[in-house]
Amino acid sequence: MTEPVLNADGPRPVIRLERRLADPPHVVWEALTVPEMLATWFPCRIVVQGETWRVGAALTFPFAPEVIDMTLAGEVLELDVPHVLAYTWGPETLRFELFEDEGGTRVVLTDVLDAPLAARNAAGWDDCLDRLSGATPDKGAWRTRFQRYASRFEPIVGHQDGPPEGYKGD
Repeated sequence: MTEPVLNADGPRPVIRLERRLADPPHVVWEALTVPEMLATWFPCRIVVQGETWRVGAALTFPFAPEVIDMTLAGEVLELDVPHVLAYTWGPETLRFELFEDEGGTRVVLTDVLDAPLAARNAAGWDDCLDRLSGATPDKGAWRTRFQRYASRFEPIVGHQDGPPEGYKGD
């Protein structure tokens, strides 16, 4: 596991996270695109227009009501099976890059976002990538990570927002 990296050189900040997974890229690709597999690690469902991942396909991201009453919209921006998947996630852009790595996969996730969300999202994606790698984050891991990342990111991009209003999770 590597700590998230914040890049604030562009028009919007970008957080970058990386994990090494034991499975080869084609298996990890399925974890990024198959609903049953996404449900094990991604923070919400992903509904793909026409049920086919393709550039330009509309996406809907409904969260479980017991977590938050929210649905985001998005669009597939880039698709290079099994190497690159990029899409908008509400106002953000997520990009997953998969690299073969000694029989497994190195996953690089970047999230282009608004500055106040950097620590919150870094902590959240850290938890998600832990689940993707087969680990179960400790209860309260998000809050511990958020505090650590907020203290690192605030001097660079300013105040960091906590959970969104109406959030009912940990």
